[in-house]
Amino acid sequence: MTLEQPSFLVGLIGSGIQASRTPPMHEHEADAQGLRLIYQRIDLERLSLGAEALPELLIAAERMGFAGLNITHPCKQSVIPHLHELSTDAAALGAVNTVVLKDGRRIGHNTDWWGFAESFRRGLPGAALGRVVLLGAGGAGAAVAHALMTLGVRELILSDVDGARAEAVAASLNQRFGRTGDDRVRATEDLAADMAEADGLVHCTPTGMAKYPGLPLPANLLRPALWVAEIVYFPLETELVRTARRLGCRTLDGGGMAVFQAVEAFRLFTGVTPDPERMLRHFAELGATAAKSAA
Repeated sequence: MTLEQPSFLVGLIGSGIQASRTPPMHEHEADAQGLRLIYQRIDLERLSLGAEALPELLIAAERMGFAGLNITHPCKQSVIPHLHELSTDAAALGAVNTVVLKDGRRIGHNTDWWGFAESFRRGLPGAALGRVVLLGAGGAGAAVAHALMTLGVRELILSDVDGARAEAVAASLNQRFGRTGDDRVRATEDLAADMAEADGLVHCTPTGMAKYPGLPLPANLLRPALWVAEIVYFPLETELVRTARRLGCRTLDGGGMAVFQAVEAFRLFTGVTPDPERMLRHFAELGATAAKSAA
């Protein structure tokens, strides 16, 4: 490592993020690319702060010379009013997971949607896309819904504890992907009935994380013919993934999305194109190490 190497300071703002594998993934890839990169966790839970602290944290990051920040739960939507500019995708989705800090400006991007789409293409090739139910219409859910539409889902049904939020996301998606008189996206009025006719289920709520254990829907709504995709990756095998696998469903864990959203964020932060295969291998190594530590 020499003084001539490009150097970057980046971070992650979110709640309960100590187990995140994003920091070591970025640092490991930077080392492999000959860059000097330090990645800091800014954990709202540990700092006893909420999303209202975002303005202060963004100013502090700018003053300390951060090149950018990843943004996660619960800040992907609340960060938007504090930014100067949004990428086309971030503006359309109303959610930001990556902020580039450059020349006194804060530019919001969304790499979640591409991360999910790339993971889905690789992990569930040939999956039926006629009717898909998506649980969760928050920042991550909106991004994944966008990804599903780009993948070719013909009918997407949204379920969220906040019905108005699901309706708003559906309306936005129909405006971008629908045709007049042909609404391809809607909020569910009867989850059990919609699940009975679905080809696949995608889960985009915090349920299943280490601090939010459990299933996001009744187990009796799952059946072997259904494919199930998860975005939670800690633990990698959530209760939903485990239950679906036992039933014989094709499943996709949240690891691929975690890696591929980081691939694009790394490029935005550094201007250097990372090696996705190397990042996938390192993610798997991190998981194996965590499993040994827990044993």
